[in-house]
Amino acid sequence: MAGYIGRGVHGQTVEALGTRIVSGAIAEGEILDVAALIAELNVSQTPLREALKVLTAKGMVDARQKRGTFVRPRSGWNLLDSDVIRWQFAAGAGDRVLSDLAEVRDAVEPAAARLAAGRRTDADLEALDAALAAMATAADPADAAAADLAWHRALLAATHNELFQRMDIFIEPGLAERDRLVHAAHADDPVPSHQSVTDAVRDGDTARAEAAMRALLDLAEHDLAQVTHPAPARDAAADDSTRAPSAAEPAEEST
Repeated sequence: MAGYIGRGVHGQTVEALGTRIVSGAIAEGEILDVAALIAELNVSQTPLREALKVLTAKGMVDARQKRGTFVRPRSGWNLLDSDVIRWQFAAGAGDRVLSDLAEVRDAVEPAAARLAAGRRTDADLEALDAALAAMATAADPADAAAADLAWHRALLAATHNELFQRMDIFIEPGLAERDRLVHAAHADDPVPSHQSVTDAVRDGDTARAEAAMRALLDLAEHDLAQVTHPAPARDAAADDSTRAPSAAEPAEEST
């Protein structure tokens, strides 16, 4: 399901409730006190009711007679929804999303690259080249992320397998958040790794396309690790305290 883009009181209410549910502030199974929420959020019944409809469509809440409106178990949430993914990042659970995404991409994209190399059309190559060109000239992180998504979408389309093409449902929401982090941090130039895959697809070299995609994913993991888990700065004082004494500095005698 595409992300909900709401404005005004309605959109703010969706954001407030969605964030609370994903963070656990409103727990799974909890019955929502509608009257209390109206007072707390300072909204009327109409925007709250409409917000609950949005969250119901995302699988996060439901309503039953004699029970009321309640939060569904996480297993029933649409975890591929872009809002749900974004709320997980806001709640500090981004590492889990990114880890799951990396595993899905590792399973899907090398195979997609192999298929694309054997089936691509001139139109597919034009789409890949256009995305690469946009990637190379991206003026800001948002443009770079959009170009990256376009390239991956074009690669999946080049498989000419309808199920692979729909894998964008699994990949794109998390990839958009991942790109937002990486491109904002000015990570390594993404064009060469994507160009290698594109060239192999253009040449119809299935094994090389798969290998190039695996190399691209390895680089993507490295770039993400640089952003999310940067190496700690070296402590000069600690280095001085742990380095071995030089010949001019005899070691302290033990007692």
